[in-house]
Amino acid sequence: MRKLRILAHISLDGVVQHENDEHFTHGDWTTPYRSPAGLAAVLEAQGSRFDLLLGRRTYDLWAGYWPTAGDTPMAKQLNTATKYVATHRPDSLGWGPAQGLGTDALEGVRRLKATAGPDLVLWGSTSLTSELLVQGLADELVLLVYPVVLGPGKRLFSDRLDARELAFVGSQATPSGVLITTYRYVGALRA
Repeated sequence: MRKLRILAHISLDGVVQHENDEHFTHGDWTTPYRSPAGLAAVLEAQGSRFDLLLGRRTYDLWAGYWPTAGDTPMAKQLNTATKYVATHRPDSLGWGPAQGLGTDALEGVRRLKATAGPDLVLWGSTSLTSELLVQGLADELVLLVYPVVLGPGKRLFSDRLDARELAFVGSQATPSGVLITTYRYVGALRA
């Protein structure tokens, strides 16, 4: 059975949004904090072999970047991973290997987790992330917490999420002040 690990860049106040639009103008907020140590920690958190789980918007953004990003460890890992995508247009998935999750993405994730294969890593995809957390389908959360407060923006945790208990797995800090903290899903919060 595969495990699902969600990796998220997150501000101190819980914002995970990165795209610039008329309501959010801080799209590049992680850039000043990137470092070789942070990249090494991300590569370690992903694991050496994994498949990607992506929403369609993240897939399209990444498909426009990673295939031409050069011969870096991150690009190699992402380009060779099988991409499982929540989409209504699976026939248009050109950055492969890739396949759609089916008409019910959550059921597709359940089926996928029940198969043999590498663990699943989810990046971005805030709508999909929120639903996976609500449904209890995430096994681990790896939060890259940045020393910034952004105010308004998309949040990692939905108001629909029930109280949960997570077990601390480990943490490390990068020289730029990013805390990379891993939690394992335990279950419903015990009173």
